[in-house]
Amino acid sequence: MIRCWETSDPHYNCYHDEEWGRPVRDERGLYERLTLEGFQSGLSWLTILRKRDAFRAAFSDFDPDAVARFGPKDVERLLGDASIVRHRGKIEAAIANAHATLLLREQGTPLDELMWSVAVRRRRAPRSSADWAATTPESTALSKRLRAAGFRFVGPTTVYAAMQACGIVNDHLATCWVRRAVEAERASVLTDPLS
Repeated sequence: MIRCWETSDPHYNCYHDEEWGRPVRDERGLYERLTLEGFQSGLSWLTILRKRDAFRAAFSDFDPDAVARFGPKDVERLLGDASIVRHRGKIEAAIANAHATLLLREQGTPLDELMWSVAVRRRRAPRSSADWAATTPESTALSKRLRAAGFRFVGPTTVYAAMQACGIVNDHLATCWVRRAVEAERASVLTDPLS
C-alpha cells in the first residue's frame, strides 16, 4: 500500500487514508481545518493531529457560533490548557476567525463558497513530495480574500495546507492508493456545488 508519506503512526496513516484531501464543504469542518492549520504553523502536523481531540474540546467542537462568544477569560483558560498549543496569537486568531466566519455567512458568501471558489478541477498528479508546492496563485488569492474578510493566521502557505486537507486541491501522489477515490469524491462535489 503506497501512501503519500511513510509513517508508523496509526493516527497519521488513518488521517491520510480517510481524511486528507477528501472534500470538506461544511462550515464547521472548514473552520476547524483553517484553525488547526493555523496552529500547526511552525510545528509538525503530527503534533496537531495528536492534540486534535483536545482542540475540539477546547474550541467547542469548532462551532463558529460558540467560539465567536469566547472572551478574555476564555483566552486565559486556553492559555492554561496544556492539552493544546498555547500561543496567544493563534488562540486570538481562532476567535477572530470565528467572528469572520459568521460575518461571511451574514454577508451572503459563506466560508464554503469562498474557499471552494478557488478549487482546482484537474491538474497533473504530483509524482513525489518534491512536486508539492508551499503556495499557489490560488492559495495566495484566497489568503488575501480571507484576510480582507477579517481572518488571521491565514497566509498563503497555511491556506494551501487547508486547501489540501479539505480536498479543494488533490495533492495525493500519482502512486498513492487513495488518489483515485479522492478524485472521484472531488468530482462529485465540483459537479454538484450544493453537496
